[in-house]
Amino acid sequence: MIKISELKQAASKRMEEHKKLLAVLKKKNSSDVDKFFQRLHNEAFEKIDCLQCANCCKTTSPIFYQRDIERLAKHFRIRPSEFIEQYLHIDEDNDYVLNYAPCPFLGDDNYCSVYDSRPTACREYPHTDRKRVQQIFKLTLNNAAVCPAVFDILENIRTAKQ
Repeated sequence: MIKISELKQAASKRMEEHKKLLAVLKKKNSSDVDKFFQRLHNEAFEKIDCLQCANCCKTTSPIFYQRDIERLAKHFRIRPSEFIEQYLHIDEDNDYVLNYAPCPFLGDDNYCSVYDSRPTACREYPHTDRKRVQQIFKLTLNNAAVCPAVFDILENIRTAKQ
């Protein structure tokens, strides 16, 4: 398994190769690709413990949808506008994201202090086990530089093709 300290550089080095592999998979039957990714996702997470990593929480922000903001505001017993004011800003894509990384809800033990109320994007991350995974291959490429499981999935595809 790749070390977090080497992940970003390794993902950058393999980016073009991974991009070509995903372009081939994008042309395949959606159901077959979903099943393939589900299997690779399960295999990757048999080896990787998110609580040992938490790189996603340490380096990136999820998108916060209105329902996420409302859920978290309720969790903190504040108004949604107060939650936004305290924790979020609008990014260049016009999405609400955290003001800074690491996530303010990430503990020193890599546990999420708002786990039951966490945003949808956190619940679904790294999105490699979702239906119609082909629709988010660009995101998958980006996530390979953040999540060792995604990098592992793409590397397993790459080595299987050789």
